[in-house]
Amino acid sequence: MALNIQTLKTRSLTAVIFVAVMLVGLLWNFWSFLILFTIIHFGCWYEYIKLIKKIYGNNILYFLLGLIYITMPILMILDLSVLIGYNNPSLGEVHFKYPAFIGITIDKLMSYLIIASIWINDTMAYFVGSLIGKTPFSKISPKKTWEGTIGGAILCVVVIAAIAYFTEIIKVKDAAIIAALCAIFGTLGDLFESKLKRMANVKDSGSFMPGHGGFLDRFDSLLFAVPAVWVYVKLFL
Repeated sequence: MALNIQTLKTRSLTAVIFVAVMLVGLLWNFWSFLILFTIIHFGCWYEYIKLIKKIYGNNILYFLLGLIYITMPILMILDLSVLIGYNNPSLGEVHFKYPAFIGITIDKLMSYLIIASIWINDTMAYFVGSLIGKTPFSKISPKKTWEGTIGGAILCVVVIAAIAYFTEIIKVKDAAIIAALCAIFGTLGDLFESKLKRMANVKDSGSFMPGHGGFLDRFDSLLFAVPAVWVYVKLFL
């Protein structure tokens, strides 16, 4: 997969704006956080319904499956990010080496780790795949390569583990496992959404982000990664 400079410029500009909006929503306060994920929730639902109608028509069963695919992960990240201090008081005993580190607070720590892991994995997979990718990863998503997928996952784990090591915001082992879960399940989420688009015979789920597609295109990894991390947090943290 050759590195397309014009595509990279478009994706980079859109990504900068997107990241700025996401950071405001994540870091400002509880209400901005809630509004951000409410918008993501309904944006994903709107595009999911359009895809399902193209594939199956007005099939109520597949509409209801959207509750598992979209609504459940959104509720889970809200649980991890807003209620975690109540659900798991022991996490409140964590003492950060740098308390003011980019505005991180314990209640939103997991959401930051999930989103950062997905961003790093996607970005590194894109660059590694563009530079050295040769072996197709799946027929569902022809542009993905094994080199990019593996390289993105490894770099994701290394970067997140390094951040945990130097900032002490979370144990390195837990950070590495969460990053690995995000890389693996995030990739599965991307493939699942690619399958839906292929069945619906569309290139993107939407067009709200030039170079990145729609809400589902942007958050497909999140929808699969969140449940995996939620289970790990509930069972082992």
